[in-house]
Amino acid sequence: MPKKKKKKKIIPLSKVFSIEMAMDCIKLLGDGKQCLNLSFKEFDAVPESIQKLWRVEELILGRNLIVELPDFLRDFTKIQVLDLHSNYLEKIPPTVGLLKTLVVLNLCNNRLKQVPKELGLLQNLQKLYLGLNKLQILPTAIGDLHELVYIGLSDNRFSVVPKCLENLPKLKKINLDRNPFPPPPDLKKMALPKTFFMANAYNLCEVCLENCRADRKKLLNARQVKATVHVPRVKTVT
Repeated sequence: MPKKKKKKKIIPLSKVFSIEMAMDCIKLLGDGKQCLNLSFKEFDAVPESIQKLWRVEELILGRNLIVELPDFLRDFTKIQVLDLHSNYLEKIPPTVGLLKTLVVLNLCNNRLKQVPKELGLLQNLQKLYLGLNKLQILPTAIGDLHELVYIGLSDNRFSVVPKCLENLPKLKKINLDRNPFPPPPDLKKMALPKTFFMANAYNLCEVCLENCRADRKKLLNARQVKATVHVPRVKTVT
């Protein structure tokens, strides 16, 4: 009988990715910083070989097949940009809070249902990308990111705006597009009051104030017309 061929074991690309190969992916940026770009490599995990490159300021791991982050990422003590977009991450380890020098963190287009409260420890973080995930809430610690100027939360499952965003003094832009917020009430179907209420003029904008004056004038005119309508008397015959 012919011998059965043994199936060759498929070795993950992340296991065979050497330090030399990683060094070839380092680019020197205009400001002198080093960027290690490992995007589009089909990695199912972060290669262990990059541990010795902890001095890089930017680490790009977007558009791979990564499902989990290794503990050794906390050793990247000089990192300012960490890009993990378009992977298969379902959770972020609390150790991400140790990356104190982070300025930009991109976690969009993953499978995150929550993010750790330790993100609030990133006191230098200015941009946080969390779009295209499955988030419904944010930890209150996000409100401790006092340097944050932008947060992307589009294409998630938020039904209300997270209250922690109110505590961000430098926040300039929030992207909450395409979340399942309840629709605004249909004013055409609402029962409008038939009477008018007192309001201080200084509480109204110019347009509303003019509209109120116009409506009041119409109401007064309608009452005057009603009061002056002549009702003929009917003579009684005796």
